[in-house]
Amino acid sequence: MDDTRDFFDINEQISDNKCYVLIIYDIEDDKRRAALAKYLQMYGIRVQKSAFEAMIKKNDYNSIIKGIKKYCRDNDSIRIYKLNALSEVTVYGNDIRLQNDDVIVI
Repeated sequence: MDDTRDFFDINEQISDNKCYVLIIYDIEDDKRRAALAKYLQMYGIRVQKSAFEAMIKKNDYNSIIKGIKKYCRDNDSIRIYKLNALSEVTVYGNDIRLQNDDVIVI
């Protein structure tokens, strides 16, 4: 039995004014880590303890990046993957789906 599921075909959901990002992080300080998670919840959904996915407007991308930078120190790591329309996501296990909505209710 094949238990893999395509999360979604990014090519089908990305519009001309949006982009899909994956943000993963390793922050040593608990307080800064919690603050970063709270910040990221404004833009996307948590898919793992230190990973968020978001479908954002392209003009918001730079402001999000600027906001993220303030949470990182020398021993920390924050990685942001901006995925294009040719990308594909495959999920094993818990299937948390990202909605392609303009409004995120928190």
